[in-house]
Amino acid sequence: MKRNPGFILRVVMLVVDLLVVVAAFAVAYYSRVYFDPRPYYFTPDVWEFLQTLIFLLPMWLLVLFISGVYRESNYLYRSKTWSRLLLASGIGTICMVAAAFFLEIEVFPSRVVVVYAWLLSFLFLLVEREIIRFVRKKLLARNRGVLNAIVIGNDSNTPILLEQLASNKHFGYRAVAVVAKDEFVPKSYQEMKYRSLSAALKTNNADVIIQTDEEDTSKVYGAAVDHHMGYLFVPVEEILLSRMSKMQIVGTTPMISVSTTPLVGWSRFVKRLCDLVFGIVLFAIASPFMLVIWIMEMCSGGNPIYVTKRLSRFNRKVKIYKFRSHKKEYSGLMPEEAFAKMGKPELAKQYRANGDKLDDDPRVSHLGKFLRATSLDELPQFINVIRGDISLVGPRALVPGELEKYPSKHLILSAKSGLTGLAQVSGRRNISFEERRSLDIYYIQNWSLWLDIQIILRTVLMVLTRRGAK
Repeated sequence: MKRNPGFILRVVMLVVDLLVVVAAFAVAYYSRVYFDPRPYYFTPDVWEFLQTLIFLLPMWLLVLFISGVYRESNYLYRSKTWSRLLLASGIGTICMVAAAFFLEIEVFPSRVVVVYAWLLSFLFLLVEREIIRFVRKKLLARNRGVLNAIVIGNDSNTPILLEQLASNKHFGYRAVAVVAKDEFVPKSYQEMKYRSLSAALKTNNADVIIQTDEEDTSKVYGAAVDHHMGYLFVPVEEILLSRMSKMQIVGTTPMISVSTTPLVGWSRFVKRLCDLVFGIVLFAIASPFMLVIWIMEMCSGGNPIYVTKRLSRFNRKVKIYKFRSHKKEYSGLMPEEAFAKMGKPELAKQYRANGDKLDDDPRVSHLGKFLRATSLDELPQFINVIRGDISLVGPRALVPGELEKYPSKHLILSAKSGLTGLAQVSGRRNISFEERRSLDIYYIQNWSLWLDIQIILRTVLMVLTRRGAK
């Protein structure tokens, strides 16, 4: 799903939560030191106190995450929010006291500051969440941050859901189209009724599809994947339950939200952060080698950098940088054009039939063979990683011409392509194209940070041993 207002809301809550915690501890500190005449254990300094507090803030962040205050199933409900904020305030304060004790840091000039901080942090967080709730409600009332939904299904849940979406705007969904028979569509929604899902998708800028029956589930879910939309299912029986699904309730209607990939929300943010940090570090380490290769390429003639267009997440075309490995007269040509130019058009068919590879490709220069064998030709792609065009780990980038030729292409395009990936470390180019596609799809549907770490370590091992490179 391209738009994710829920994630933006959680980021705002996180930033404001941390600011509120600092404010609560500062007020607690100031109240005890300047308004309470009783003596305290040591002479406090307000700036040292604030610096120490900021240093210990990551513990508070961890406590807030574990308490579940950023889960949609919790922050939408006032009672759940209050109870978790009270728990998080107590545990967060205790953790700071424990850290100060073990690190031998003088933080609290007296014990009463701890009590003040706990109560004030809970009170400030409570007020802050109510303010955010109020602002969010006003924005949703003006259709800001609302997800446009296509409701599909010939089921009694369809009219119930439509009425609940209209009367419960704070859930963040708005029906813009209905695909159902007349008897399941209320009169007030007849104008937005469509005969088919394809027609509804063409005429509406929708973000999510909500299905209320079990008819053609695979087709409806496939349409959501193809259009990079969210998918919600109103369960009739225990189906569509997976690690990428979660329960939520809109009004009184229980639904299952099924994600195309785990790479949404915080997972997507963490992956991008890791790409940025490690991309910069690896680029700095690789710079001396890149300079040497650049000089060697210049001496051999032609442009050292080969630029090609590939498809990344959401079908976005990106320019991928690599060191040129082809002879200069064939650089930038499609395989069919290059083989025709050298008078060997039959090699093009052999190249395609062999999974886009040849054991002894006559287009590749001697320097290019070395660069490919050591994977040094891919070093410039660290620039693509830093820019956000691709990720360090991901599926193989699709050539625009391949888009219509292979199945599950839209599922593959739901995540950024990668400099390396599961397919590469599972045999690199020694496995068939179909096997590589299957591994790419498995990666997208089962992503985890630990899986990325494993792939990176295996990539390093394979590059050092030159196994599978061509």
